[in-house]
Amino acid sequence: MIFLDKARELEQRQVDFVEKEIDHQLILNEQEYQKAQLETSLVEKNYGQNAKINTFEVDDQMETNAEVQQQKQLVAKNLENEKILAQQVETLKQLKDSPYFGRIDILDPGEDEPETLYIGTASLVDDSQNFLIYDWRAPISSIYYNGTLGKVTYETPMGELETTLEKKRQFTISGGKIINMFDTNETVGDEMLQQVLGEHSDEYMRNIVATIQQEQNDIIRDTKHDLLLVQGVAGSGKTSAILQRIAFLLYHSRDKLSADQIVLFSPNLLFSHYISEVLPSLGERNMRQVTLAEFLAQRFQGLKVETLFDRYEKAKDLTSLQKKIRAQKESAHFMAQIEDYLKQLKPTEICFADITLDGGHIFFSKEEITAIYQDLPQLMKPAQRFHETKNILIKRLNKRIKSEAKKDYVLAQVDNLTDAQYYQLLGNKQRGRFQAIDDETDFLARKIVTKKFEVIYDALYNNYFLDIYAQYEHFLQQVLPTGNASFSNNLEYHRIALEDCTPLLYLRDLLTGSGQNQGIAHLFIDEMQDYTLPQLIYLKYIFPNAKLTLLGDSEQALFNPLQTPQKLLTTLETELKPKSSRVVSLNTSYRSTSQITDFMKALLPDGETIHSFTRAGKLPKVIMTETNTEGLLSLKQELTSLLKTNDTVALVTQNKEQAQQLFEQLHREFETNLLGNEDRLIPKGVVILPIYLAKGLEFDAVVAYDISAKNYPLDQLGVLYTICSRAMHELSLITIGAPSPLLAQIPNTSYQLEKRLTLK
Repeated sequence: MIFLDKARELEQRQVDFVEKEIDHQLILNEQEYQKAQLETSLVEKNYGQNAKINTFEVDDQMETNAEVQQQKQLVAKNLENEKILAQQVETLKQLKDSPYFGRIDILDPGEDEPETLYIGTASLVDDSQNFLIYDWRAPISSIYYNGTLGKVTYETPMGELETTLEKKRQFTISGGKIINMFDTNETVGDEMLQQVLGEHSDEYMRNIVATIQQEQNDIIRDTKHDLLLVQGVAGSGKTSAILQRIAFLLYHSRDKLSADQIVLFSPNLLFSHYISEVLPSLGERNMRQVTLAEFLAQRFQGLKVETLFDRYEKAKDLTSLQKKIRAQKESAHFMAQIEDYLKQLKPTEICFADITLDGGHIFFSKEEITAIYQDLPQLMKPAQRFHETKNILIKRLNKRIKSEAKKDYVLAQVDNLTDAQYYQLLGNKQRGRFQAIDDETDFLARKIVTKKFEVIYDALYNNYFLDIYAQYEHFLQQVLPTGNASFSNNLEYHRIALEDCTPLLYLRDLLTGSGQNQGIAHLFIDEMQDYTLPQLIYLKYIFPNAKLTLLGDSEQALFNPLQTPQKLLTTLETELKPKSSRVVSLNTSYRSTSQITDFMKALLPDGETIHSFTRAGKLPKVIMTETNTEGLLSLKQELTSLLKTNDTVALVTQNKEQAQQLFEQLHREFETNLLGNEDRLIPKGVVILPIYLAKGLEFDAVVAYDISAKNYPLDQLGVLYTICSRAMHELSLITIGAPSPLLAQIPNTSYQLEKRLTLK
């Protein structure tokens, strides 16, 4: 005990020493930051004054342009310096409260004394360039996450190195004071995890750098594979690990990778907001983040794109024929049929469209465009012929501009230009550069006509001379005639079904040779089990240089059939053709108490593969009622009870209709929030939301209502499992009438049964 007290006293001295260094650097950096702000302000003021200098005289204009360009470069340089200093100040402020969370003592070969290293969320170096804190992403920090005491190896840019790990110590530090401290031989001791996991849910997901497990660390630091498939059970920390992975990649490849080169597809806007603070808390800018609905809506301007949630809601009303058509459109074979279709497509079968001007006047007719396309060499691929057709049309447009610029009405407009219009058209072209007045007139005339025909150039640039909807209909007539009627009907009402989106875009991009983004280096897709193969194939096509990280849980599949991780990887390898691939399974659930985890895994046929973390809590509660009146009364009683000890209680429903009905029945007695597809924030209190909006989220307590045989037959296993897996601390299920057969497979020792029947 005396030894432990002494060790803690010594460690607190180290914390105090580091805190002083942080304070010292914080003062210096804040002074530098204020100085940089002042310099930027002065430069911007000077830039504004220079920009007002007379630009109507040629000599003044040339001198001003040089000075303005110089000032612009100075402003940009100062802003960048200011940005760097602001980031350093923010990092130091974050370190001040909790400078580090781990310590390792290592003994390198040939050394007599071990070296002590402290691990935190960012590096801290003193004036002599000695590391006081090592960034958790540094190569040597991997020992903290992967190593047990004894001989260990770790990867460095120079190759694999060996050392001896003699001590691993973990800390909880807050306000510069050690709250908890212990030595361990594990990756992260249970005591620290218990503390973190026992906290209440928050508006934002927290970073997990202090509690990363070895299997999560393997995912985070993987830089070798082009396709990384992470299959993790609910609450296994796969999303957290992926966000730490993004932070690691930005650190590991800082000289050639920026946040703008990373795209994350999130399941919904609620989730996007929930994870938005993880990277900033680690000193990194957020990557680009988008939902599938947002991504597709940007590519179908003027059409209402069906969302994943619309698809889910409508699934129950589909006929057997509609289900069959959807299954065909959502197969990889359907995408292969598009490729085959284009190989056999005749020039006369391409659906070109007229390009019009001034409310309907045909500028380029579809017959003219077809003739250009047909005259090109047949050996050219469709995309090459399309590109060359566009080039020819642009040349004809330029020729038309040149001809039109000589007409009397244009020359009259040149003569009647005001001074403001004159200098606006002139732009960077200076009067002194024209050798003759006629040259200046020609230049201005072409500018006028070019502006008039700007809409034509836009149409050519954006490929509007191809009627892609008619082309897709032509394709459907060839390969799936029964699927054409629904597409045409939707188009008439300015809608498009989700299953038609990526095949249509794939057809368009292959035919026109457009749509690809070569600059994206990493593509992350969360809840990937809800994506169809055509969607994944298309995303891989448009981001050809991106390494893929796909994460999900096949047990939570709401839209697609269940697949084992290995079978899914085999399918993805076949369709996406990565150079190297890897599947990682995360089988330990950390989110929920062991009682909730044991309950939800009993629902699954392969539930024995899921391990629960040993965090004790209450048994889940199954409340049985006979009538709707009893069920609603029990729901109100349960919500009242749960709100006494939990910040957020989520009532998660099967669909939007049920969520709306419950909101109407509850909002007069409870402060209740009904969450929809456009919501971004999760308020405290009672929240009601359909299951597809709860993907990736967690709540202090969860209530599942009306778990009856009618609502939850055996084929609703994935839905019920997903609902239960959202609960961190407490879970309650209320049945009305005959309970779901899914509950019959759960041992009665795994839950607390209550029968609440109204006295008759």
